[in-house]
Amino acid sequence: MSDSRPIIVQPPSPTGGRRIRVNGEVLGLAHNVGDLVEFLRRAGLEVEPEDVADSPLIDWRGAGPGRWTYESHP
Repeated sequence: MSDSRPIIVQPPSPTGGRRIRVNGEVLGLAHNVGDLVEFLRRAGLEVEPEDVADSPLIDWRGAGPGRWTYESHP
């Protein structure tokens, strides 16, 4: 079954930030919610910063909107 959410926020990268994809296209590397919202705005999607955590359009992978840096686990 495919996920119907067109926005994918990848897990935090070891080099910092999270890759943002919309409908399979990489928009860039966001380092915070503001970056995410700006990438989405440029792609024609209006999502308010306070709505990103609960948006049915966004698939948060690895962590939610509160984490933008990589954490290694032993």
